[in-house]
Amino acid sequence: MQQEAQESQKSTHENSTVESEVPGSEFKVPIVWILGGPGSGKGTQCDKIVAKYGFSHFSTGDLLREEVASGSDLGKELAALMSRGDLVKNEIVLTLLANAMRKVAGSTVGYLIDGYPREKSQGAAFEQTISPVDLILYLECAEETMVQRIMFRASQSAQVRADDNEATIKNRIHIFHTNTEEILSQYGDKVKRLPADRPIDEIFNDVTKYLDELMASKK
Repeated sequence: MQQEAQESQKSTHENSTVESEVPGSEFKVPIVWILGGPGSGKGTQCDKIVAKYGFSHFSTGDLLREEVASGSDLGKELAALMSRGDLVKNEIVLTLLANAMRKVAGSTVGYLIDGYPREKSQGAAFEQTISPVDLILYLECAEETMVQRIMFRASQSAQVRADDNEATIKNRIHIFHTNTEEILSQYGDKVKRLPADRPIDEIFNDVTKYLDELMASKK
């Protein structure tokens, strides 16, 4: 009898451990990915979403830079990787993202993940280790428009980036389109394509429609 009770307790403990590790169990509010190529206006729409809804906005690039600036051991390792031009392992990116999300888990109304995933395998890894995504907003913009916007932005900047030339920009956009279509093909109705060649407020009207629907469904 005592052995059976111990085995029963062990089984219960194991089940509760597994349950607590189910992706998404600690993230109760909506998770939105916002994707868009360089010059698509993604940053502007993120700012407007945060202002209207109070979502917590996370950019993986910002998280990496913050970790480097912190001077931590991981930050030093990341600084060395970036200085060599090496790619940061996706496991590290996901760890930084999950930690940042946990810090606001009890106070935020939603998570806005900016510019991630960048390729198909990263989307799957996010859902397996953090949580399923609820909505994907894709700012779809013509290549010519993105090139013009980036070139104009570069012309107004005091610092000229080596990759701010038309040939390099077009290559970046081509790679982005290829990877993004592979990502979006996995998510069906969760994907909302928003033409981004339009005025900012017109785009945001569509963004608002989809976010209002999502927030209502989560109540």
